[in-house]
Amino acid sequence: MRADCLSKFLLHDRSARVLCTQVDQTWQRAQQNQPQSPCVRQLLGELVAAATLLSANLKHDGSLLLQLQGNGVVKLIVVECRHDLSLRATIRLNREPKPDEMGLQALLNADGQGRFSVILAPPKDKPQRQPYQGIVPLRADSVAGVLQDYMAQSEQLETRIWLAADASELGGLMLQRMPAQDNMPSPESDTWAQAQALCETVTSEDLLSLDQDTLLHRLFWEMPVISLQTLPIQWRCDCSRERVAGMLRSLGQTEVDDIVREQGCIEVTCEFCGSPYLFDRVDAAALFETLAPQESPRLH
Repeated sequence: MRADCLSKFLLHDRSARVLCTQVDQTWQRAQQNQPQSPCVRQLLGELVAAATLLSANLKHDGSLLLQLQGNGVVKLIVVECRHDLSLRATIRLNREPKPDEMGLQALLNADGQGRFSVILAPPKDKPQRQPYQGIVPLRADSVAGVLQDYMAQSEQLETRIWLAADASELGGLMLQRMPAQDNMPSPESDTWAQAQALCETVTSEDLLSLDQDTLLHRLFWEMPVISLQTLPIQWRCDCSRERVAGMLRSLGQTEVDDIVREQGCIEVTCEFCGSPYLFDRVDAAALFETLAPQESPRLH
């Protein structure tokens, strides 16, 4: 069984870096509470693989969010990957896809208004920092193509990405040209071209079935690569009753009271992991309780 991990490599002349990801058990957990349509699931899987690849560039303890938004079958796909490569993901559909609706453009961009967003969120202990957001239109026909468009526009680094996903496994490969450094020779263009040609031979089957060592050896057996590090990938949802309570408080007491009056209680289900949170009349009232100065806090 393959391990869920991200591995980083450099070409021998340091002209480019190679990132390779494989996500099997974590992927199976991520899709448990999501729509099971194969074409929609493939988009989610490729975005999960992409998020792990791009998270390798995080330089702080925050998180990376990738979002695909559209007005077609798919309303929103979100993947959050944190600096420690723990991730969670979700899909919102406007409706179930028809048999002839397949692929990114048909599912997300039928009206031409779809977009792809990259959000770099600051660490939770540094809320004063503003998140960064980059947005590009959905012109490409694949998640990999959309990501390459984004990297060309925002990062200005030559980047090639290959992604694959099925119901059980994910795989991804990213080749990124390194910028010239001060007092260092420029990266060799012929090495970059050769590396691209080698990576172009990778197939979806290779990304889904081969472990990283085998894949890299098959691609670069004539071009030595320098192994940098391998990091584990895991599923983690940080939803909690306290977070849900905070969300309900943000609605205001009037709206919360109206919901309780109409429904008898409030039930919130985490869209990432499916965990249910129930607030009855007493719980809802306690959300807005304030203690007088002379009172002591009650234990619950």
